[in-house]
Amino acid sequence: MAPGLANRLFFRLYQCTNMLHKTGTRALDDHHITTQQWAVLGALTRPAFERGVAVGDLAAFLLVSRQNLTGVLTRLEALAYIERTVDENDNRSRLIRLTTKGRSLWDENMRPVISDYYDAALRGFSTEDRIHMIHYLDKMLRNFKDLDPEAPGEKKAAE
Repeated sequence: MAPGLANRLFFRLYQCTNMLHKTGTRALDDHHITTQQWAVLGALTRPAFERGVAVGDLAAFLLVSRQNLTGVLTRLEALAYIERTVDENDNRSRLIRLTTKGRSLWDENMRPVISDYYDAALRGFSTEDRIHMIHYLDKMLRNFKDLDPEAPGEKKAAE
């Protein structure tokens, strides 16, 4: 029974991921933003990244490869939503940050749409349900990180 249950669970996660990309991109269609771009813009609104973030650190935060992130950043930069700036602490390094146009897009256009999208996608979920879901997804994410040989913590543990 356990393998069948695990298969159903992982297949549902797969389906949910696909639907998130499909319906999330559709929700932001008027702004020509994909869910990958949404994730990057959202990450860049975090106070810790306000002054900019290195590409490697942004990739680690989003749990994507630098290669996958590069294309998304190039498109957002072409749209003038992000910019690459010189790191004050290291003139050789570049940081990614939101432009004024990107911040405006996020605050004035995307946030209300995203809020409505979340409300619709989580319809019927109580606050307690949402807290439990976050708990279980965090637990699974930790397990995935333990399985990932490229996870930053793994190299230190192996040494």
